[in-house]
Amino acid sequence: MGKRKFFRLPFGLIGAGLFTVMITTALVWIGVVDDPFGGEPIAVIPLEKTVEGLSSRDIAVVELKPEFADGPLGPDASRSARQGALGPRFEGAEAQGEAGSGEGPGVALSTTPDSRVTERTDYGLLPKIGDNGLRPLDVYAKRVTAELGSTPKIAIVIGGIGLSEAGSRNALDSLPADVTLALAPYGNEIEGWMQEARQAGHELLLQLPLEPFDFPDNDPGPHTLLVSLRGAEFMDRLTWLLSRTTNYVGVVNFMGARFSSTEASMQYLLEEVTRRGLMYVDDGSSSRSVAQPVASAAQTPFSKVDVVLDAVPKPDEINARLLQLEALARARGIAVAAGSALPVTVRQLADWSRDLEQRGLMLVPISATVDRPQG
Repeated sequence: MGKRKFFRLPFGLIGAGLFTVMITTALVWIGVVDDPFGGEPIAVIPLEKTVEGLSSRDIAVVELKPEFADGPLGPDASRSARQGALGPRFEGAEAQGEAGSGEGPGVALSTTPDSRVTERTDYGLLPKIGDNGLRPLDVYAKRVTAELGSTPKIAIVIGGIGLSEAGSRNALDSLPADVTLALAPYGNEIEGWMQEARQAGHELLLQLPLEPFDFPDNDPGPHTLLVSLRGAEFMDRLTWLLSRTTNYVGVVNFMGARFSSTEASMQYLLEEVTRRGLMYVDDGSSSRSVAQPVASAAQTPFSKVDVVLDAVPKPDEINARLLQLEALARARGIAVAAGSALPVTVRQLADWSRDLEQRGLMLVPISATVDRPQG
């Protein structure tokens, strides 16, 4: 029998060639196709189902500080350009920093009138806009921490400070420093209450008595601003009211459903409020108020109360209003409430505010709500 011939195949060389082809194909695939892992199974899980109590609505983009932004708000932008883009919310903080007050959250605020934004009259000291354009709103506003820009914010105004010794003392001793206090112009020792409140870190408003529909049966006081007043008599009453104390950022109406629904009267008042460098707060008590559009036309720094806490001064009712306030803040980003220095209101507010930060909310002074979008 003849011998069979066997041919030796170069298996090593063939294997190396196949390996080279596979590597080349993989490299071409990665270089050409956007998703190199395309075709592999992928599971998509909604965020709402991954973390208990947390949803995609609770995640927000961290705001960039303007000095690190590109374009017109970059490091070379002017201070006025930054203010215009950021809005009045930040103007008070920059003005205080420029003035070197050193004031911050929870720290005592200045109690001495700033001569740059103050003028002397026969009735006493009045707020004014300084020669450099600085406003009392800028100087006396409490600075707000700029971090956590997406945190829902709540401002609360408590009025009637100075009318009752016990009620005013209770409010100052019990409420967080970021609650804004509104001084009553007819209060006793109003200057002393101003100083104590500012030393405790509270931003201040001054209450202006305005004419209600049932005046004079319901009379807010002897210097009430009436729709029938104009000229010297109106200005005399307003000057007396504004000179009752100092170091406040603006004014808030006390009563005044008829006055606040009369466009001509509101225009007359808000033009003077603007000229004095103050903000105006509508207390939310009248659905017929025209304060917002008039303030916009007069370029008056403006805020409006969304929730009146103690229209019914009972604990359950106040707690219900506080829950409503929280819902508004989460929906809109910022919400404003108002109440009076009643013992029940102060007590419910103090209890409610203790774990506010743990619930993902932040208290801010009223100046931080200037010209916010209205819901």
